Amino acid sequence: MAPEPAAPDSSPDDPARYVGLSSEAAEQHARARGWSTVRVLAPDAIITMEYLDGRLNLAVRDGEVVRCWKG
Repeated sequence: MAPEPAAPDSSPDDPARYVGLSSEAAEQHARARGWSTVRVLAPDAIITMEYLDGRLNLAVRDGEVVRCWKG
């Protein structure tokens, strides 16, 4: 896997705080914290690796966030 390019940090929000939340609560919280895009994915989803400033990715299994990362 290619390393993520360095990009300006769009939000001081820590993605680890979303792990364990329901997908609905995590998405609402992220939007309230200023994330312009919130992407909800299955944990093993095939995705492109481009970094988008302002996007928060939520890997969700059985309605619960199991992983979260910026970009």
